[in-house]
Amino acid sequence: MHHFYESELEDIRRKLVLMGEKCIDIVRLSIQALEENDLGTAQRVLGMDDEIDELELQIDGECVRYLSLRAPVATDVRLLTLCMKGCHDLERVGDEASSIAKRIRRLSRQGRAIGNLAGIPEMTEMVITQLRNALDSFIDESYEKAMSLPESDRKVDDLNRANFDVLMSRSTDDPTYVAIGIELIFISKSLERIGDHAVNVGEEVAYLIKAKDVRHTAAVRRSPETY
Repeated sequence: MHHFYESELEDIRRKLVLMGEKCIDIVRLSIQALEENDLGTAQRVLGMDDEIDELELQIDGECVRYLSLRAPVATDVRLLTLCMKGCHDLERVGDEASSIAKRIRRLSRQGRAIGNLAGIPEMTEMVITQLRNALDSFIDESYEKAMSLPESDRKVDDLNRANFDVLMSRSTDDPTYVAIGIELIFISKSLERIGDHAVNVGEEVAYLIKAKDVRHTAAVRRSPETY
């Protein structure tokens, strides 16, 4: 019976890892669609978001069932809590990528080239690395990797602010660019939020490993927003 319980927990863990991998893929594809102005890829992103939503429902349902029926010990409760909270953060990653895909469709209707994407491609690589590190910290149960995420997130925040300044300046100089600039500003903001969700997963992994809540501490405090 104990082995059966362990297999149930492992199945939940596997689903969370699968969800994380899909989130990495969907973020990469959303910016690929932007760079290539590819509406087909943007549509594929929207379909992947539906898959991520379904995984969230499965993980939540299985966690509630286990908590209700198996009388889990403290370490298992922390794991189930991580999975329930973590799958919500990952679902939000999918939502942000879906939002990017929808903005790509609006950009395609502008009738002119998007031009330089400011720091968006660099920012994408940074948040994908954040997601990878968050997922690996869970797989490897690495407290150090989980706690490395806030510092990388500060760099993402800085780049988001720089993108805002560059895109606003372009819009001021060229009124015909305003509609494009606004969409790119929101795309940059979506990437910044994805980084925040990666940090949240890292905080949850830290709690799993050390039973210590690190939210809102100096080690993970975010930079203040500028807009």
